[in-house]
Amino acid sequence: MYNEIDLDKFDISSDPPTEEPARQYYFMAKCREWVRALEQKNGCRPTAFIQTFGCQMNARDSEKLQGILTQVGFREAKDEKADFVLYNTCTVRENANQKVYGRLGYLNTLKKKNPHMLIALCGCMMQEPDVVRKIKKSYGFVDIVFGTHNIFKLAELICQRLEQKNRIVDILDGTDQIVEELPTERKFPFKSGVNIMFGCNNFCSYCIVPYVRGRERSRQPEDILAELQKLVSEGVVEVMLLGQNVNSYGKTLEHPVTFAQLLRQIEEIEGLRRIRFMTSHPKDLSEELIQVMRESTKICHHLHLPVQSGSTRILKVMNRRYTKEQYLELVERIREAVPDISLTTDIIVGFPGESEEDFLETMDVVERVRFDSAFTFIYSRRTGTPAASMEGAVPEEVVKDRFDRLLTRVQQISSEVCARDLHTTREVLVETVDGHLDGYVTGRMDNNTVVHFPGDSSLIGSIVPVYLEESKGFYYMGTAASR
Repeated sequence: MYNEIDLDKFDISSDPPTEEPARQYYFMAKCREWVRALEQKNGCRPTAFIQTFGCQMNARDSEKLQGILTQVGFREAKDEKADFVLYNTCTVRENANQKVYGRLGYLNTLKKKNPHMLIALCGCMMQEPDVVRKIKKSYGFVDIVFGTHNIFKLAELICQRLEQKNRIVDILDGTDQIVEELPTERKFPFKSGVNIMFGCNNFCSYCIVPYVRGRERSRQPEDILAELQKLVSEGVVEVMLLGQNVNSYGKTLEHPVTFAQLLRQIEEIEGLRRIRFMTSHPKDLSEELIQVMRESTKICHHLHLPVQSGSTRILKVMNRRYTKEQYLELVERIREAVPDISLTTDIIVGFPGESEEDFLETMDVVERVRFDSAFTFIYSRRTGTPAASMEGAVPEEVVKDRFDRLLTRVQQISSEVCARDLHTTREVLVETVDGHLDGYVTGRMDNNTVVHFPGDSSLIGSIVPVYLEESKGFYYMGTAASR
């Protein structure tokens, strides 16, 4: 739809439409007038820069935000020395917040040199009331603050800021609204993330996400399929289906659809070569989904299945709703159906009350599952979550020791597991020219393992058979094989 819209045909002297997405295109047209005026004044197009913190959901949101800014007329900048700077924030861990605060001081310096510069903050961090109060009190130079539920309103918020001449703060506690058909500026022409749902209903006791992303909302399957078909027509060969818990997709729809049923429909799209998805919650990964993965010719043999802890006692306090034994049994069923599956996971060390015995249970899971890789984290206290008020904080030196032991073993196993395809030929989606080796390109196998091999930029976006000559522990060196 948005490719067919001519912003110059909007009558911005009239009242804005009330229906979405027409309302947002009205404000894009209005905002573009300001961009054009700035260009005429300065003799060059104004620039915009987006810095993304956090997960792939945030990265996909940033592509939508960039799409709006491009439609408005901004030229994409390489860094914060721009006319419009937007930080799309994460708040899963405390250090993510601190990164943003640290960068804001730098932005203040830049704004003093460029008075017409606009600074905006959005994303998960902005959904925390304490953060918004701090921004209002200590960072008066920030122009626009909005959260996770209204990123589609970016042009409208910019217009409000320009008209009212003061800071705009627009934070919604929640929403059941999903606005389709807005512009998107993708980072890669050959692959794309696609949101299939938003929010989370799981309320793990350590996690802030349900409070900042809201309750689960699934997109209509026909809207997802239409977006995917359009992406494929534009040259996309690989998609990543995104949701806080894709396994619960469709439960909130008027006519419920399971995630497995959605995958079967997506697989029918001609021209789509690879299907990825994340994240899967172990508690509701269904037999139907396992069967679809076993039968599929397009679903990548990679599954991210966060375990978080190997201790059933800690898992219960985390409100994960499965036991160690149930997790291990699920892994066994998945591997029986898809023997060459690549399993990755998330693990938290130092959760309140974690004993050495609990930690050793986690190490036991690592030994038994032998993950291809694991994202290991030290527990980060998030205000507003049940875990924040729990007793039994683990001493810092104990946490560090456990983290180091876990990381060492995870990396050892990963190095061993990732070498399993040595001296075989595998299909690799070429993603970029190698940044370290001249005359090489870099891509990924369907199990997500990185491969470097001789080639040039003409291969980017192609799926190439590559003979894996040498394993470097976490990646391969190879050569293109004849088809």
